Amino acid sequence: MATSKRRSALGRHEIDPLDARAARAAALDALARRDHASGDVHRKLLEKGYDVAVVAPLLDALRGDKLLDDRRFTENFVAYRAARGQGPLRIRADLRRHGLEGILTEEWLDAFPDWILHLRRARQKKFGAVLPGNYVDRQRQARFLGYRGFTSAQIRTALGFDTDLDADIEEI
Repeated sequence: MATSKRRSALGRHEIDPLDARAARAAALDALARRDHASGDVHRKLLEKGYDVAVVAPLLDALRGDKLLDDRRFTENFVAYRAARGQGPLRIRADLRRHGLEGILTEEWLDAFPDWILHLRRARQKKFGAVLPGNYVDRQRQARFLGYRGFTSAQIRTALGFDTDLDADIEEI
């Protein structure tokens, strides 16, 4: 009887902030669609109205059950974004927005196989196979690749800029 009163008092769209089972169901519902960072799941549950006292132990339990794994999320995130033509700087910033930064992020970004290959693919997809012949086109492509999140050293290498900075100074 008390349960039915509680449900009718809360209504359809309101939740009980201390209902651990409902919070777990909401977390599993989000994780069933795709992998999430633990910070994202934490934020989503708090936004739905669940209490921090319920959310923190729930996240620990999900981590213990291997349903929530920041390492797996980071690995998949880096691989997916790199395949879409994004560079390490942009991916690092996106991971930071998901609440992931530090050693784990740097470990996966450093371990990723070949950023130059992905940079060349992104450049070729946008501008074609032929490297830019003049200064204006090289700068335009460099800006595009910088926006995509590649480092200046990676861009200079891929576009054929003179990577020996001393040679640039001697020409002046």
